Amino acid sequence: MSRLDELIAELCPDGVAHHVLGDIASYATARVNPNAIVESAYVGVENLRQNAGGRDDAASVPGYGALVEYRFDDILIGNIRPYLKKIWLADRDGGTNGDVLVVRALPEYRELILPRFLYFLLSSDAFFAYDMQHAKGAKMPRGDKAAILRYRIPVPPIEVQREIARILDLFTTLEAELEAELEARGVQYAHYRDSLLAFRDVAGIRWTPMGELGQFHRGRRFTKRDVVEDGIPAIHYGEIYTRYGAVTRSVATHLQPELASGLRYAKHGDVVIVDVGETVEDVGKAVAWLGEGDIAIHDHSFAFRHSENPAYLSYYLQTATFQRDKAKYVARTKVKTLSMPGIAKIPIPVPPLEEQERIVAILDKFNALVNDLSFGLPAELAARRKQYEHYRDKLLTFKVMVA
Repeated sequence: MSRLDELIAELCPDGVAHHVLGDIASYATARVNPNAIVESAYVGVENLRQNAGGRDDAASVPGYGALVEYRFDDILIGNIRPYLKKIWLADRDGGTNGDVLVVRALPEYRELILPRFLYFLLSSDAFFAYDMQHAKGAKMPRGDKAAILRYRIPVPPIEVQREIARILDLFTTLEAELEAELEARGVQYAHYRDSLLAFRDVAGIRWTPMGELGQFHRGRRFTKRDVVEDGIPAIHYGEIYTRYGAVTRSVATHLQPELASGLRYAKHGDVVIVDVGETVEDVGKAVAWLGEGDIAIHDHSFAFRHSENPAYLSYYLQTATFQRDKAKYVARTKVKTLSMPGIAKIPIPVPPLEEQERIVAILDKFNALVNDLSFGLPAELAARRKQYEHYRDKLLTFKVMVA
């Protein structure tokens, strides 16, 4: 019998009390002057990493309005596009904006629930599935703050919480080591890709605006209510941020067949490009469709139809050069957008098709070392995550104590 089993048998053999989150915690509302916050203490939604990956330092602090104050051991949850699973357990004091929820245990519960245990509960797939189920808005889904506080959580004895947190910390440490190695490999890959696709000083390479190189075809909106297990293959624009790499031959989403006549489609060889995002970097992300048949695309994406190598174009749209050229055409409102007239002006280097194919063959091999989940380090990390998620869900599931 493990230490955890012993603790459960001793302290809560008949189950544990379950509470709605709002009985245990609330949202922080105190404000702080942005002039009192340094970059390393400011956390906007764009600074939170996906899949509970922690946070990055902000490049700057907003110079207007008051920020929401967060404290050490508060839990910060990105409230835009909950499917990105942005969450962080604060290891410092600082400030954030209205797109990030700051969850803090109520004073009377601070001795009864560990912040790290609560963090693990709220970083679970079950929580984010619940959050998405109640999210509002199709263009940029936002979590429902009231519904989040109705989420039910178990509150076992503090000794049980501490042991569960210790076990899950071991898993996250091992995963972090693999992620750091994979991230370093990704930086190396990005440098090599950008070098391979740097044609600025290469004689004989023509640079052509995208609007002259091909045509843009906007998709048509569909919602999560239209999604079915088997139907019309589709790519939702949000999946381009999270699910797909430079190229895909299959889709994860299918739509109701009766919607067929009202949808718009990408064809084999089209490059599907997102026109909206939280950050400038998100806007313009792309995936080349190399599967069979047509696929439906959302109205926050374009199908770029052309006569070049689709994978070559998709790889180029990942480069630092494209990011820099694109940035001048991105509308920097609260939701960043890129219009068709804007993206049509961005120049693309167009070497001969034979050279495009040679570049793609090289980048495909390098890309596989970083992103292919079927072998190597990515496969090991994917297996580790799956194992972690299995044990996390198992450890955080308790029999409900009958009053």
